[in-house]
Amino acid sequence: MLAFVINKHGKPLMPCHPARARILLKEGKAKVIRRKPFIIQLLYGSSGYKQPIILGVDAGYSSIGLSAITEKEEVFRAEVKLRDNMVKLNSERRIYRRARRGRKRWHRKARFLNRKKSEGWLAPSIQHKLDSHLRIIEKIKEILPVTKIVIEVASFDTQKMQNPEIKGIEYQQGELQSYEVKEYLLEKWGRRCAYCGRSNIPLEVEDIVPKSRGGTNRVSNLTLACRRCNLKKGNRTAAEFGYPGIQEEAKKTLKAVAFMNVVRWRLVNELREMGNDVFPTYGYITKQRRKELGLEKSHSNDAFVIAGGKGQSRLSSYYLIEQVRRQNRKLFRGKRSHIRNTGPRFIKGFQRYDKVLYRGEECFIYGRRRSGYFNLRKLTGDVIHESAKVEELRLLESFKTLLWEVRSALPPRLISQSVGVSVPDLR
Repeated sequence: MLAFVINKHGKPLMPCHPARARILLKEGKAKVIRRKPFIIQLLYGSSGYKQPIILGVDAGYSSIGLSAITEKEEVFRAEVKLRDNMVKLNSERRIYRRARRGRKRWHRKARFLNRKKSEGWLAPSIQHKLDSHLRIIEKIKEILPVTKIVIEVASFDTQKMQNPEIKGIEYQQGELQSYEVKEYLLEKWGRRCAYCGRSNIPLEVEDIVPKSRGGTNRVSNLTLACRRCNLKKGNRTAAEFGYPGIQEEAKKTLKAVAFMNVVRWRLVNELREMGNDVFPTYGYITKQRRKELGLEKSHSNDAFVIAGGKGQSRLSSYYLIEQVRRQNRKLFRGKRSHIRNTGPRFIKGFQRYDKVLYRGEECFIYGRRRSGYFNLRKLTGDVIHESAKVEELRLLESFKTLLWEVRSALPPRLISQSVGVSVPDLR
């Protein structure tokens, strides 16, 4: 991986080879700002030599692909895993707030009619993903002098995705043209309980995946159940209740499609308003060019193609970045706390998501116990140790919202077969 360089005023310069960075540090001409990604700051005045850098962004609902290229080489490569628990956490917060208002503000006059959504309003979970894209792109611009940004935008026909043969007036009226929701579900599920199969009994409309667990309001997430099965299922998903086949309907969510249809263009427009030189591209172009280059399907490879990569030399490794929550309100332990067995934020000087060195291997703290034992993992989920002693840990980096880890890219023999693309041999 290259070392990123900023001048003494904090402005990004072109990255350099790690050997060059070591020389600057040894001569006292630079200082280390951060380990991952490795950033140094020059201690002497230098405007620096800059080249045009194009940043390709493969924007997505759960992951982001990033690739920054010059005319000759790729200088940055990363894949970002976004948070996927915003709907659940927002639902919990809503429950807690309503309960608190009921206990302490019951005498207040109702104000439920004075709320108005601003123009361009997005659901909180979608707005968070849009903001995450903007923040991450700004983070890249802090370490690289990006001159141009290219983002893949796409438009999907949601009804065509669910029913490719839909046409005419049926297309205009949608899937519920001749049914109310209950009647539609009765026809769809054969007027039987989806779980026990009984018929000729009262049936209730029921969520396959409860909304508190991330379910949607779409009809595909609804089914019919008898009273007994509905109560027995409770807040579990259909798969947890023992019916994974039923849950396949709920998996066909269009959240990602909504993101691509709405948020990607919002991302382009907001970046332009911030003064960036932004250009859109389209998914079918990315797919065609990736096949021409013989690249495997991945977010970072898509970003490389989106940036206009052709004959540039590729980096042999990439940054895997995971986004985690900044604060955890459940760690609060007051006198009236109803949350039991909740540990403090710091245990033996360590907190969750700290990067530590354990027996020569860099990893992250994913779990901790008061007795001083920690669950250590990689960002890929690989468990390093489930109960490591605190004496064997050395703190490398304190917890931050974005966790960085270097991963090896695809083997060169799979990439070097592409037309005009060269990579260093890792063997």
